[in-house]
Amino acid sequence: MARSFLQLLVVFIFATCFSTGFCSAAEIDSGVSDFISLEQQYKQAKFYYNELHSNNTLGNSRTNWLKGVQTFRKIYLAGPKSNFAAPSLYMLGRMYSKMYDRFHDEIDLKESLSYYRDVTDLFPENRLADDALYAVGNLQLTKRDNPQKAATSYTRIISDFKNGDMYTHAADKLKKISKEHDIPIPDAMLKRTYLENLTNVLPVKYWSSNNYTRVVINTSGPVRYQERLLEKNGDKPRRLYLDFQESYIDPKLRSPVPIEDGLLQQVRTGQFTPDIVRVVLDIESIADYKIFSLPDPFRVVIDVRGEPKVSSKIPEKALPKPPANVTTPTQNTKPTASGTITTVTSPINSMSSTVIILEDFKKVRSNLRQSKDNEIDLAGIDSVEKHITKNALSLAQQLGLGIRKIVIDPGHGGKDPGASSFGMKEKDIVLKIAQNLAPILADKTNAEVILTRDTDIYIPLEERTAIANTNDADLFISLHINAHPSPKIHGLETYYLNLSTNAEAMRVAAFENATSTHQMSDLQDILSDIMKNSKIKESSRLAGFVHNSLSDGIEGIQKNKFRNLGVKQAPFYVLIGAEMPAILIEIGFITNQMDLENLKSDLFLDMIVDEIVQGVQNYINSTTASL
Repeated sequence: MARSFLQLLVVFIFATCFSTGFCSAAEIDSGVSDFISLEQQYKQAKFYYNELHSNNTLGNSRTNWLKGVQTFRKIYLAGPKSNFAAPSLYMLGRMYSKMYDRFHDEIDLKESLSYYRDVTDLFPENRLADDALYAVGNLQLTKRDNPQKAATSYTRIISDFKNGDMYTHAADKLKKISKEHDIPIPDAMLKRTYLENLTNVLPVKYWSSNNYTRVVINTSGPVRYQERLLEKNGDKPRRLYLDFQESYIDPKLRSPVPIEDGLLQQVRTGQFTPDIVRVVLDIESIADYKIFSLPDPFRVVIDVRGEPKVSSKIPEKALPKPPANVTTPTQNTKPTASGTITTVTSPINSMSSTVIILEDFKKVRSNLRQSKDNEIDLAGIDSVEKHITKNALSLAQQLGLGIRKIVIDPGHGGKDPGASSFGMKEKDIVLKIAQNLAPILADKTNAEVILTRDTDIYIPLEERTAIANTNDADLFISLHINAHPSPKIHGLETYYLNLSTNAEAMRVAAFENATSTHQMSDLQDILSDIMKNSKIKESSRLAGFVHNSLSDGIEGIQKNKFRNLGVKQAPFYVLIGAEMPAILIEIGFITNQMDLENLKSDLFLDMIVDEIVQGVQNYINSTTASL
């Protein structure tokens, strides 16, 4: 429909007055307001704004813009509580913003911001309130280059206008600002359905040595991730990165962590895209890496191994030299992410010419037999010993490698008491055993003995393995006390890492892992790949010797009452990724009255210490050969 006579009349009045400059605002008001309503005035003022915006002849005059501004101001003043008050203020903000774009006068930008804010402050219930806030945010971001103030405006939309049409737009802006300027996304936004599927990436933990690094990335829940290894390019080092899908990391956690400790140079985390968190590991050299996830709480574990430096010539004899003037055990502590590591170093009073064989006898047909319950027939150990003494020396022997470090891991600790019954706690019993075991084991084996904890502190399972790996340990022994729903169940069992279909073994592993048997079953698919390079064979042999010694000792005390539950295999988290023979001993059942009485006895605990030492010595002696 063609413009009405009234519209044409108003445009004529505006155009004539503004182009000639002969009409005052009062004359316009009297010439127009007398016969048109407030609504019609607003419509015609908007029409004139559009003419200014699209007609360069009209719009290139700052005076014309100012007179158009005066019209909207008049409408607001004529009805400050009318339905056109908030729209008039919003249009004032828009007009001044357009004026700033055309004439680049800073006062126009200030006026624009002021009028937009008036809309929200004076009319917070109006449908234009969130539009005005969004406009303020855009001006702060694009014109003032102030992302922090822009984020403040967008955040107010998120918190105060949850159902407004600007919510999604403000959320998109905040995600972009968070990524590009490290400004936190507001909590109110994270709790909204729009972003409730985002998983928070938590602080990264790491343990590193010259040829091994373990990085653990905790998240607020299960998350999909992808990894990629990038080769060195110019000044950029070789790096491994993981992209966590549908994730968010708080800006305060995004600063690079400089490490420069052996293999790992630094860890960088950032909001790669609004929905992807990237974690980058700058690695000096990478020979191999494994990535796996653990549940409850969900975390991603990255084990990186450096390229080994192998000598081109194998020495005929390369035996370790004893330290000078060492006559008594010494203790020292080393800080870790969770507390301290206590080491007990034994005096080496005489030079041994025997070293341990760390090879798997893949070409040897072992007589070790496994039952349907995954128990190992210990009788087969003797045949393996005979084979070892008759065969050539392994590479480990030729290089003179021996048992120099043993890590003892007292299970649980701190907030995690482990199994509890009759006022006794697993964490206290195993710590006492470990503290008594360390100096004796160091003295008898001439090895440095390291405790993963020597006080009542909590250490995550994956950190315990990392302590052993970063210290280049040769053996890892984790101490535990068992529990069972039936108080009649008692006895001793020893585990090493492997897949398992035995329900009871899975139950024990699930308890020690603080997870469910269902999740344990899911883990087995991951383990099948992780354990390809694990020392399964050596671990089973170590478990056999230690278990055999312990069972002999306990049977000597309990006579016919002792129950030997055998050597078993199960997927224990604490053993995953161990680069040395590693076992887990369940010394007894705290839920059984007879076992509990034994665990209260210092005489029994001393016997446990002596038999573990004897078992380790038997393992070492059975796998050594004179040079």
